Amino acid sequence: MRSRCTKSFVLLEEGEKDNDKWRKVWYNVNAIKYAPRRKQMKYKIGFAAAISEEDTIESAPVITAPRSQAPVKSVVQIHFPTRNMTLAYFNDKFDLRRGDLVYVDGKLEGLRGRVVDVAYNFKIKLSKYQRVIALVDTEVHGTFHLAGSHFVTFDRDALPQAKVRTWYKAPDAEDDEYVSGSSDEDAFALDSLKDMKISHDVAERGHEYYMENRVRYISIDGTSGYAIVEGTENYEVEFEYKNGMISRLICGCYCSYNCKHEFAAMLQLRETLDIIEKNYAAEYEKSGYFAAVCKGTLFTFAIDGKEAGSITI
Repeated sequence: MRSRCTKSFVLLEEGEKDNDKWRKVWYNVNAIKYAPRRKQMKYKIGFAAAISEEDTIESAPVITAPRSQAPVKSVVQIHFPTRNMTLAYFNDKFDLRRGDLVYVDGKLEGLRGRVVDVAYNFKIKLSKYQRVIALVDTEVHGTFHLAGSHFVTFDRDALPQAKVRTWYKAPDAEDDEYVSGSSDEDAFALDSLKDMKISHDVAERGHEYYMENRVRYISIDGTSGYAIVEGTENYEVEFEYKNGMISRLICGCYCSYNCKHEFAAMLQLRETLDIIEKNYAAEYEKSGYFAAVCKGTLFTFAIDGKEAGSITI
């Protein structure tokens, strides 16, 4: 038996505040909740509290010495925070530096690690070493506007989907094969998520993901939408957005139904579009594109670990 439509409030934990902003969240056809957006600054940024919504940030982190285009052989120590392990790997594909984010082969394939030391003088037995297979591109150049829990840019070259994907997903293997299917039959209005075919429990969990800022990145280019949602793994959500309608919504997780990652992405999309409409409508209309990245994500990847660089406010 379905529960009746109810309205309730989600209480903040002790000490949490939220700039008096309350957001309406439609769960499914049965429930409506109002909840404040929690601040999720995983990494403290000294100037963050001093900037207003109208300010912009131009970020152009740089490396002290020019990076060679040619590979420089090295043995590197790589730290994997999710495993709390630091291991040695052979590198013959890149000019690696301390602070670089990389992916490797072997037992830790698919896990992102950070280079903590680089040795250029070495003699090793190759059969004893696994290799570095990918270097994450963390160079970011462009103008980013404040947009709630995220930064937003209207420059396609500032933070493209392909670049951000490497921040969260290891490169596909040569033999990886993808198959997908989609239909317009399940289209729904973004402003009416009660029409999204999703169970109450799944929507509840998706709302938690949204509140925890697990939608790390979301973009729309023309009518094509893309998001990365952090869960047990990092999942890619794809959709079409046209005239306020969402269609062809798919997620890379194992669910065969509308999932919590999709619902979280829709909530974040609605919030971001609301902010854009109020503050940056002209920029979005001109470019037909936006990309929004979680504040903590941008600083973690584009700034953290860099030995030199600059930020202009």
